[in-house]
Order: sequence, then C-alpha cells, then structure tokens
Amino acid sequence: MKFNFIIILIFGISFSSISQIDPNDIEIVRDSFGVPHIYAKTDAQVAYGLAWAHAEDDFETIQYAYLAGNGLLGHYLGKDGIGADFLASFIGSEELYKKKFDSDISPEYLRVLEGYSAGLNSYAKHNPDEVLSSKLFPVTPKKMMKYGQLQLFMSSRGDYWVSRILNNNLDFDPINQTPIGSNTFAFNSQKTTDGNIYLAINTHQPLDGPVSWYEAHLCSEEGTNILGALFAGSPSILIGVNENLGWAHTVNLPDKTDVFVLEMHPEKKLKYRVDDQYLDLEVHKAKLTLKILGIPIGIKKKYYKSVYGPTLKTDQGFFSIRTPALFEIRALEQWWRMNKAKNFSEFYDILKMKALPGYNIGYADKNDTIFYISNGLIPKRAAGYNWKGVVQGNTMDNLWEETYDIEDLPQVIQPKSGYFYNANHTPFKSTDSLENPPSDNFSKDMGFEEYDNNRSTRLKQLIDGYDLISYSDFKRIKYDTKFPEKFNYSFMNIDSLFLIDQDKYPNLKSIIKEIQEWDRETHANSYGAGAYGILYSYLRKYYNKLQMPKIFTEEYLIEGLKETKNHMLKYFGKTRVMLGEYQKLVRGNKELPSFGLPDVITAMTSRKYKEGKVRVVSGESYIELVKFTDSGPEIESIISYGSSDKKDSEHYSDQMELYLSFKTKKMTLDKGKVYENAKDIYSPK
Repeated sequence: MKFNFIIILIFGISFSSISQIDPNDIEIVRDSFGVPHIYAKTDAQVAYGLAWAHAEDDFETIQYAYLAGNGLLGHYLGKDGIGADFLASFIGSEELYKKKFDSDISPEYLRVLEGYSAGLNSYAKHNPDEVLSSKLFPVTPKKMMKYGQLQLFMSSRGDYWVSRILNNNLDFDPINQTPIGSNTFAFNSQKTTDGNIYLAINTHQPLDGPVSWYEAHLCSEEGTNILGALFAGSPSILIGVNENLGWAHTVNLPDKTDVFVLEMHPEKKLKYRVDDQYLDLEVHKAKLTLKILGIPIGIKKKYYKSVYGPTLKTDQGFFSIRTPALFEIRALEQWWRMNKAKNFSEFYDILKMKALPGYNIGYADKNDTIFYISNGLIPKRAAGYNWKGVVQGNTMDNLWEETYDIEDLPQVIQPKSGYFYNANHTPFKSTDSLENPPSDNFSKDMGFEEYDNNRSTRLKQLIDGYDLISYSDFKRIKYDTKFPEKFNYSFMNIDSLFLIDQDKYPNLKSIIKEIQEWDRETHANSYGAGAYGILYSYLRKYYNKLQMPKIFTEEYLIEGLKETKNHMLKYFGKTRVMLGEYQKLVRGNKELPSFGLPDVITAMTSRKYKEGKVRVVSGESYIELVKFTDSGPEIESIISYGSSDKKDSEHYSDQMELYLSFKTKKMTLDKGKVYENAKDIYSPK
C-alpha cells in the first residue's frame, strides 16, 4: 500500500505513561452499518475504546500515519516513504516535543491521550499479525507528537514549499494552491420554513489513506456526546455534531508559510548575515533508513537551521521555511475541547486557543446561531515585502513572531440573511453581499483568497433562488450535481469550448455538439458529462503549457477533443459515452457508475483505472446533515464506502449504493436508541 503524504490535516499527541484502564468499563456498540458508538464513564476510557474500534476497522492506515511521522516509513515502504521521513526530521519535532509537551498539554487532555495510546498498544499486543513494524510499538508520547507535528506542517503547505525549493521552482503558483473541495453551509430560523436550523457538513477528501474519514460516536459521563468523523490516529472527532452544536471544516488557503533566502558570507562557509552581524547556520543530519530488497540501508541527509527556521541548500542558495505550525502542538486538544462545547460563547473561546493551523469553520447550534470564520494561524508580517514570493532573510525586521487573533480574521456571526456558505472560495463572499466581511479591512499580506469557483457560484445561485428554505430544499442544494450556466473555474478559463464552430471540425462535430448542448448536469447517465469528463482529463497536459492567465485556446481544445474521440473509440467503440460508463466508484469487487466531476457541489476527482475508465479517488467523502430542533438534533450521514477497511468485513462497501443514489442513514446521539438498534455490543478485549 502506498500513500501520498503531500496533503494535510490531522494531529496526534499522547500520554506520559501507559494508562491502567480496565476494558470492561468500556462498551463498543456497533450499529447496522458497523459505525462504533463508544460509551464509558471518562473521556480517557472512550479514547481507549475509539483506538480499539478504529484499529479493528483500519489498523493498517493508523500505523502508516505514525510510521510517517517517526521516520520509519522508508524502513517499511522503501523509497516511497523516504520523503515523509525526511520531512519528519527536517521540521524539528523532537526538539519541540522536549520543549513544549509538558508545559502545553493540559493534565485533562493528557489522560485522553493516555487512554487512546493504551487502546492502540493493547490492540497491537493482541493482534501481532497485524503489526506492520515492531519499531513503532509501543506508541509513546514522542511518537504521537512527531506525527502530529508533521501533519500540522503539511496542512500549512510546508511540504509544498520544500518540494518547490528542492526543485528550484520558487515562483508563487496560485493554481497548485487550489484545494480539491469541501462545502459547508447553514441556515438559521430566518431562512427556514420550519424555524429549525440546518447545517451541512460536506467534505471532499481522499476516499482512502491517512486523511480519509472514519465515522464514530463518542459518549462519556464527562460531558462528551458527539457524532462525526476523524482521521487515522486522532483520538477526537474533527468534524461533527454534539447535543448542542456542530461544525464543519473546509480547506482554506490564507498565506501561512514564508520562505526566506539567506544572505551568505562571501568567504566564510555556513555564516549568514542578519542586520549588522553574521550568524552560524546550524547543521543537522536526518538519519533515514531505506529498505531495498528487504535490506535496511542507512542514509544521512543534511539540512540546516537559521533564526528563520529549518533550512535547505540548493544550487541557488540557502532557503529557510517559517510557519506558525512549527511552534504549535495543541491542535488536537483544541478539537477535543470543541467536541465538548455547549454553546457559541464556549466554542468561540476555544477558538481563541489559536492552535488549529487553518481551515474554514462553518458552525450552527440549537440556539439558532450560525457562524463562519476563515480560521488559521496567520503571521503578523512587516509591511513592504512581497510575502507571496521569497523574502530576503537578512534582517530581524521581517522575522515575525506573532499571529493574528481570532477576532482579527474574516468571519460572519448570525447574519441577518439567515445563511452562510463556503466552498473553498474567498471569505469575503460568505453570505448576503451587505453582510460579507469587507476585504479592505484585512491586510493583503494575510493572503486570503479573493476568487470564486464553480461550486461557490452555484451554491449562491441556488440559495438566492429561495426566500425560505425547507429541509428538502436544503438537501437538494447539497446534492446538486450541476455546473453553473457559465463556468467559473478559479484557475482557468475554458469559455472558448462553447464558442467553437461545430461545422469547422466535421470529424469532431458530434462530440462538440454533445458538450455545447450539455445541460451541465453531472449525473452518471449524462452523455455530455461523459464527453466533458474525458476531455477534462486530457486537457491537464496542456494546462502547464498555457501562460498566465490560463485561458484555453481553440487550438488546445481541438487537440483535447481529438484525444477524447480517440479514447472513446478505442475503449468504448462509440463516440457517445455516459459519465458512469467512464467513471467508477470502486471498492473490492464492486465497480459502480459514479456521478460528479471536479468543482461541482457533489465533486468527484478521478484517476486512471483500467480499460479506459477512471476511478474516483477523492471528492464527496463523509457527509453529515443536521437539523437542530426543539427535541434535539436530527442527524443523517453517509460515507463513500463503509465503516471498515477490512476486505472480509460486511461493512467494507455496504454504504456505496446509498451514497451513489444520494441517500443517507439515520444517526442518533440518543443512547437508548443506539442500544435498542445495536447489532453488536462488546468491550475492547
């Protein structure tokens, strides 16, 4: 199994000593879809149960995650893991662990980490045949901390800049900064027909791997009762709903990471100038292990450290990377506290911890409050520098130390319009135009997005079509599969496609006509979506040939259309291909026609599969829809495959058909109902 670790989100820390938890005090209740509902008196016991249940369903991915954070992935995977291993050393997480763990992690949360670690180690002890590397166990605070730090760095796009430095490609590239998806929107009683509050948690993540979602329900007698989703190795819910409130995340891209080029001494090696003095560049060596033909081979790769941060040497000079995530270890504790919040005031105060490195937050609660914020750790930078590019690292004037407070970030609280929405687009278009955060109130050096995309455009059009929205309207908006009438990609212009004279290209006329007369729906049975989806895949190779702005000319489009026709004839024997014939959702022996294309609300991103087909690899993943009523939250959810990654499990793929037909499963926080409908109840032993 191989994972791409150039993507971001989760964070894990651990315990000071193995907690002595009696598994008999914990109950794992599996529902008809295999989702674990975990009950115990304490949060620590619940964390133990979560670790055990998640390991039962996907122990392999949890281990891959921790191997990556501890420089052990190359030892297990070979060359495919060496990049993550180098990053884990490069960011200095071991030093940060020694410096901050004891002082920054609260005693209350330490007990949670103890419980999770104990559960994971116990599972490994009782299932030794599933252990990938004995070097990983027992999981320790240090090992979990190092993995968490790696993910924080990556979620801040630190790995992106490392890659660009090593490839001598330091020009700012806004296109490669564009996220693949996620939507969140909410309506309060001002906008709903029944006076209830609706929240859409609609994530677009990889469907497999360390940042794919796992659904769970955690309930303790210490104030935890939350249903939602998390990533491998997380002992807390990252997005979800408790009895009082809920929140979603979408990826945002303010400027969180800077690159500094050092001014080296003209004669003396490894000395760099800062103002009127020269400082010594620290030399470090990452000790890596690469397994080749089963033989572990030790490798040492040199890197450096300046006052600006970890530093790389290339033939263009020495470059330092600085991002607030290099100094922060409390992200998962903040999520845990968000899990337990009872109202908006508590939730907002928890955000003031300023531990999450990024992510938009869409929030709603039973008290009729809705809230959106473009959250993140954004440096307070000195004026007068081009922070989008590489900055000269030769003065303390531009060595930032602080980040903006939560109150200083773009946000919308209880808008009179009764709604907010976000689809990874600009935070300055979050609700009705009269209540949007004014972009002029925020420094351009914060780097907030200022673009719309197809999803944000379509969402706004749909919302504006209603004076009041019913719950069925809410679900129709969430499951909309249509592009806006005029494409509005944030990273390219493809308008010329719809201006091509069909008669000018008789051999391509039928395909051009199919696309030009297409209703923009991306249903699995759409021929227009099939033709456009195949064309879109071929246009990727022409994209990098385009100058900025990225406008597709007729010349490139015709070349792509020729390849589209050849593809159809070669693999399908015809020139009319439905999207679902071409694009599949695949799990084990199941291969099902799939809806969706990149940048529709029901977004799907695919990669080559077999016989001219593609398979979905990311997009619509975990979906949780919530209605807050006087009698409590009504919850429904769905996930792309099932609750288990074990191929022999009945829950390996049992949600696929519901997922593809835009249906959900009813979920509940009510303990009585959970036990009443339980399919299995047991303790983790």
